[in-house]
Amino acid sequence: MDIAITSGYVVPVDGDPIDGGTVLITDGRIAAVGAAADVTVPEGAETVDAAGKWVLPGFVEAHGHVGIHEETIGWAGDDTNEMTDPNGARMRALDAINPADQGFTDALSGGVTSSVIKPGSGNPIGGRTVAIKMWGRSMEDRLIKEPASVKSALGENPKRVYGNKDTLPSTRQGVAAVIRDAFTKAQDYKAKRDHAVQEGTPFDRDNTLETLVRVLDGEVPWCQHVHRADDMHTAMRLADEFGYRLIINHCTEGHLLADEIAERGIPVITGPLMTSRSKVEVGNRTLANPGILDRAGVKVALTTDAPVIPIEFLVYQAILCVKEGMDRDSAIRALTLNPAEIMGLDDRVGALRPGMDADVVVWSGDPLDIMSRAQRVFVGGREVYTYDEARREGVAADPYYREA
Repeated sequence: MDIAITSGYVVPVDGDPIDGGTVLITDGRIAAVGAAADVTVPEGAETVDAAGKWVLPGFVEAHGHVGIHEETIGWAGDDTNEMTDPNGARMRALDAINPADQGFTDALSGGVTSSVIKPGSGNPIGGRTVAIKMWGRSMEDRLIKEPASVKSALGENPKRVYGNKDTLPSTRQGVAAVIRDAFTKAQDYKAKRDHAVQEGTPFDRDNTLETLVRVLDGEVPWCQHVHRADDMHTAMRLADEFGYRLIINHCTEGHLLADEIAERGIPVITGPLMTSRSKVEVGNRTLANPGILDRAGVKVALTTDAPVIPIEFLVYQAILCVKEGMDRDSAIRALTLNPAEIMGLDDRVGALRPGMDADVVVWSGDPLDIMSRAQRVFVGGREVYTYDEARREGVAADPYYREA
């Protein structure tokens, strides 16, 4: 099926905006993007008139918990943290996501079409993250990549969780020791496993250590929950020691180390930004942080940490960052191409480019204008969310409905 979104202000993100441009969708992928004169619309294609509107790729939430930490239903819907083992590397967020969570519709209403769902930060090593689309019947329908990374936490959270149990780790040095011990065991495990394979002898596999070996091999990045500058230095120290790919998550005091983070080429997923200073380690929270990091040369993505901040407010964080000095083009990239590149998803999402998934959002105007809204949302070339102007409410397609 062909769909042509025509006459809009098209923002490909990895190219110059096109006023009066056309985005052609064929069989769920972007077939062409360009000026109207440069894109041939096949006969019989469905046409979406975007005159006076902005057309962008769907936003990518690089760090969230929608579906694994459901709102309103308390413990029954909270599967974020398996806080019975400090090393949860074998845990998979994929196995705990409820695709019927209301948060997915909220995401579409805010133009968010993809997210990396992560275990929480209660453990030094929380588990495997998964990148999914925000619409679909099952996780298999929605899947982009698994694992997208492995989640780890430094600082107050694991220290508090296990300190309250009077067990390791109850201090920052204990948290770092758990991570260091886990990677040391993974190194030994890899050597024994590789030797067994070479010798053709049996070997007992360990799912926890298999996951960590993938991190050591550079196949899967390490998403490090960290707020304070001193904890960021611990994160860098551990990454230097074991040689894995580090992604700093939250990075609340990143503005204090922006030059060092940039020099090391470490990407950052920062946020949530619209919160109170709820604990000691976020006391230096500032909306200027993303702009400072960006100007220093750090690749920055924004996160709501949903449901900490409702996921539909992702774009409002970008608006506030621009207000506090962030370049507006950088703010758009921090919602689209940057998170896709950071999480290794940029072959499918994050920009309007031929061959990529047709995750496209038609906005009523500039998305960085607080009065603009997502009016039509396409995921994989299918319109899955429409804002009804007359009723003043959004309507999401039912993924469980099958046409006869």
